[in-house]
Amino acid sequence: MSALDDKYINPLTDFGFKKLFGTEPNKILLIDFLNQILPQRHRIKDLSYSRNEQMGLNELDRKAVFDLYCIGESGERFIVEIQKAKQNYFKDRSIYYSSFPIQEQAKKGEWSYRLEPVYTVGILDFIFDDHKLEDELLHIVELKNQNCEVFYDKLKFIYIELPKFRKKEEELDTQFDKWLFVFKHLSGLQDRPKKLQDKIFERLFEAAEIAKFTPEEREAYEESLKNYRDLKNVVDTSREEGYREGLDKRNIEIAKNMKNDGEPIEKIVKYTGLSKEEISKL
Repeated sequence: MSALDDKYINPLTDFGFKKLFGTEPNKILLIDFLNQILPQRHRIKDLSYSRNEQMGLNELDRKAVFDLYCIGESGERFIVEIQKAKQNYFKDRSIYYSSFPIQEQAKKGEWSYRLEPVYTVGILDFIFDDHKLEDELLHIVELKNQNCEVFYDKLKFIYIELPKFRKKEEELDTQFDKWLFVFKHLSGLQDRPKKLQDKIFERLFEAAEIAKFTPEEREAYEESLKNYRDLKNVVDTSREEGYREGLDKRNIEIAKNMKNDGEPIEKIVKYTGLSKEEISKL
């Protein structure tokens, strides 16, 4: 299916995310989204984009490349990323990336070590293996002591598990709900929902309309969408294979127990789906 079959871009693609949230004309969209998840004292009125590639302090340090990196008018640093699939050491990677906006604040000569707040915001198109509560999709992580009291409030990691968001249009109560609905459903919409008629979403739908793209933008989006779909297909296939593998192991264990209990082969076949040949080898 061509990207041009959709009316609006998919914001979870690299091109779509940066088109909507990573350009100067549309920074009002990023500001509004961030303000739904930031604490009241760190709400932002304006921000500027910084280069999204950060180098280490010396040539031996590895490069860090962010989706978006911006600085609030009061000096707060924001790393904002779309994460489309699980990866090894994802949390380690988040910590590592956050170290660059911290280190760049160092001043030459006499310096008090005072730091501006650093936020890492991850919009995740997957669910954490170790955070499976269905109603808990927003995670705000910060340094706390043994009594669960905040030890340092200038370093925060905010993760949103998008697959856990299942509200329908009529259930959208907050601005945060509306943004998650956009992330999840924008590319499948043909018209602006009634709940998304205010000015901020008017700007978003205008920026997201594929018909208004230049030929170069359309080509770039086609490629970005293809990459997104290819990755999603790999992830979905892997998940399905993992599910089947787990199911097979469970059925083999059940079959062994039934066989040890003297259950007839026909009954074991019925309850496990294994063949007579497979069961005879157990």
